[in-house]
Amino acid sequence: MRTFLLFAGILFLSGCSASHYLKREIKKSALLNEQQTGFFMQAVGSSKTVAAFNESKHFVPASNTKLFSFYAGLCALGDSIPGLEYLEWGEILLIRGTGDPSLLHPDLPRSKVYDFLKNRKEQIFYTPFHFENKRFGAGWAWDDYNGYYQPEVSAMPLYGNIARFSGVSPQKMAVQPQIWTKYMKQDTVTSGIVRDEFQNVFHHSEHGLPVGLMQDVPVRMSDQLLVEMLSDTLKREIKTIHIPLNVELKSINSIPSDSLYTLMMQVSDNLLAEQLMLLYSTANGLPLNTEKAIEHAIAHHMNDLPDKLVWKDGSGLSRYNLFTPRSIVALLQKIYNKVPQNRLYHILPNGGKSGTLRNSYKSDQAFIFAKTGGMSNVYNLSGYLVTKKGKTLAFSFMNNSFVRPSAEVKKEVERILTGIHNKF
Repeated sequence: MRTFLLFAGILFLSGCSASHYLKREIKKSALLNEQQTGFFMQAVGSSKTVAAFNESKHFVPASNTKLFSFYAGLCALGDSIPGLEYLEWGEILLIRGTGDPSLLHPDLPRSKVYDFLKNRKEQIFYTPFHFENKRFGAGWAWDDYNGYYQPEVSAMPLYGNIARFSGVSPQKMAVQPQIWTKYMKQDTVTSGIVRDEFQNVFHHSEHGLPVGLMQDVPVRMSDQLLVEMLSDTLKREIKTIHIPLNVELKSINSIPSDSLYTLMMQVSDNLLAEQLMLLYSTANGLPLNTEKAIEHAIAHHMNDLPDKLVWKDGSGLSRYNLFTPRSIVALLQKIYNKVPQNRLYHILPNGGKSGTLRNSYKSDQAFIFAKTGGMSNVYNLSGYLVTKKGKTLAFSFMNNSFVRPSAEVKKEVERILTGIHNKF
């Protein structure tokens, strides 16, 4: 009994020490005191607080939102992504998208959907009838339409809904898919590649992009463009038909789920996160509608989180999203219980090793496995920290409304988290 009480006392003092350290470091940081700062930390598998600061206040999460989409995917999808739903009707094959973004995506494994469609003999008709989303999410910036990070959402993305430009030589620029070559337009006022807002005309300077440089530009998607591009790729005519398919459909899987999760988390890919919530809709028999998917995910998988979720999109591009640090940590606890540690750490960016944390938290052995979340005046980091004593801690460090460069905030976050790693 005395041994047990001594051990419990040590744990209690350790938790108090971590909490004291955190509050002291935040209080003495001129930078963190100029902004809105929130922090929460627990040992994995424990409900006891290790350290907390403004843990119940709501913050704009930016790409920390992808943790919620990730968990929704884990709850709805198996080992493979449902890539296509279809109905065989005599000499006709009716198809509809599931939200799967992998078909001809330049950074994902080859989708089985391509070979499936290529080898079918029937006349293929595509229906977008069940897609209820707009091209952009609620609270997205309209003038970011040209940014690589804001491709349009669709029922059946093709090539990631982007045109990928690359500098081949000082006088030559290439684009994939090549269908966009005839839509490139040289002018004297453009720097890089700029698309017209409402049509697929891509303006570029005389010399295009420097050799070796690549730029992804979102494509203005439409149902007609999808069937045209699919027809061009498959070398056969695909037609559009606007009819509901209110019957039991067959489906074909496309790629391993972890391939999508890993790319989404490592590079913070917004399109994959948005499409993941549409895949959640498909798996739960819902129309392709992000709002309905989120409502369903909260009701069935996240109704036990401690604070109200203001959750508007899959990626975190929306400034309408609001989560608290302690709700994010509660979610991290659920993720940790659902995914084997080795698999989880492979999916998440590793400090000093991979993804968006490749250049931070450098150490012989990674001790931070976490999702970044940044936009103008926002920087958050939420995930898992392994201390030198071997403790695994779930944490969320949220920073909003700062006016200094985000690099300075990142350094402060890194300094404090590294201190926790070294001391506790």
